[in-house]
Amino acid sequence: MKEKMKDGIQKFGRSLLLPIGVMAPIGMVMGLTGALTQSYMIENVSWLGNSTVQAILNSLQSITGVIFDNIPLLFAMGVAYGMSKVDKGIAVFSSVLGYVTLLIVVNVYLTLTGALVDEQSMAEAGQGIVLGIQTLKLDAAGGIIAGLVAAYCTDKFYKTELPLAFAFFGGKKFPPMATFFFMIPIGLIVPIIWGLFTRFLLFISPVFLNDVFGVGAYWFAHRALIPFGLHHVLASIVRFTEAGGVYMIDGQQYIGILNATNKVLFDLGPDNPAWRMAPDLFKYLASGQMLTTLFRVPAIGLAMYHTAFKDNKKLAKGAILTVVLTAFLGNITEPLEFSFLFIAPQLFIVYAVLCGVMTIPLNFLNVGIGYIRGSIFDFGIFGLMYENTNWLNLVLLGLVNFVVFYFVFKYAIRKFNLETLGREKGLKSNTLLAEKKYDEVAGVVLAGLGGKENIKNIDNCVSRLRIDLKDQDQVDVEAVKGSGASGVFFPQKNHIHIVFGPYVEFVRNAVDDEMKKE
Repeated sequence: MKEKMKDGIQKFGRSLLLPIGVMAPIGMVMGLTGALTQSYMIENVSWLGNSTVQAILNSLQSITGVIFDNIPLLFAMGVAYGMSKVDKGIAVFSSVLGYVTLLIVVNVYLTLTGALVDEQSMAEAGQGIVLGIQTLKLDAAGGIIAGLVAAYCTDKFYKTELPLAFAFFGGKKFPPMATFFFMIPIGLIVPIIWGLFTRFLLFISPVFLNDVFGVGAYWFAHRALIPFGLHHVLASIVRFTEAGGVYMIDGQQYIGILNATNKVLFDLGPDNPAWRMAPDLFKYLASGQMLTTLFRVPAIGLAMYHTAFKDNKKLAKGAILTVVLTAFLGNITEPLEFSFLFIAPQLFIVYAVLCGVMTIPLNFLNVGIGYIRGSIFDFGIFGLMYENTNWLNLVLLGLVNFVVFYFVFKYAIRKFNLETLGREKGLKSNTLLAEKKYDEVAGVVLAGLGGKENIKNIDNCVSRLRIDLKDQDQVDVEAVKGSGASGVFFPQKNHIHIVFGPYVEFVRNAVDDEMKKE
């Protein structure tokens, strides 16, 4: 029961990656257009004042803004897709129906109880207009509820047979209807429990929102949860719920750090008085993440290279450079982290603690660099192209982080003779991933896992394959590593994780193709 619950939580965390993954690149476009339409940018770059250029930029900003205005809908579809096991298309359709039903049922409850307020009081009451309906501002939580119900109804009812007179409504047509009827009582209960839930989250939020150690506690927990795949859940709670704070900006209420960030970063900009909130918001997002992706990961990579065996350095250089650039350019840190997590778990704990402690100075440096991701591109867009970001302070703190992480890892690797990248015995070259021979990678993976018949289910997150097995004793871990994976481990019995970093989607597709072959 405990393992089943853990699996469900991990799967839920992975389902959040789809909407978040969409938000990140669209957010970069919003950030770029937002920066180029700021008055200070137009004053400093003459061609930005051209009416045609501004029309294009403002149009792009409006187009991308629609996505962020409908974040709950993205979460409804993403969670339904990620959590359903059978017909994912029906689950996504049902989630949209369920979310709209939730909105209107809550509206009916508020109306019947006399709790529906006028337009001027909506922000204070936590209400707003969503898809044309005045309802509670449940934000992402409303979408997540609809997505979970839709996934459940799809898996449970997609084969439902009805009496002959109603046979037309059976099968795949039944899950959307089931979702609709399930959402009615849920919509009546939500307003009641929402108040209690809100108070509980507000009670625990001081842990992560403490002015002194809160950001350190958050980033420690974030890194420490990576081995369990739960860091996405933690991030979503702080970003989208009351646990991340409730902010009043321009007379409007914003729940969660990311919702407030969207308003401050994209709508108001550095010239608005609300920008003073930016450092306290962004330290839980890009500013904190950039310390890891732009400074700590390169420092660890350099420490690994300098401690690699002489004969292995040439080959190790390519592997180390790849995992470092994956974080530096793509914001994905797991390939590097998993390269030492299981050979030196104590070092990973030290790493997580240092990530927390070394982030605390952000409290005092007034760094205002958004958005979600921490890649060098985000630093360029949100750090250099925006005013009043104090990006130099982040660089200075980052350099201190670089030095600390470099010497800690260099000392630990040599002191405890850890087999980090470049220190493996019998190191062999593997170029299958580099040459994008994904079909061959898939063949190696399947063979190492004991063949297609030993596989029950295949899933993936942002950087790893997650595979359910019939018998893990049939797995040849060394053979699986020969596919070019940067990490292979068993988080529980008959369940294996294989880390491929940014290649994981392509490897997953190739593995699926191989599984379909006779």
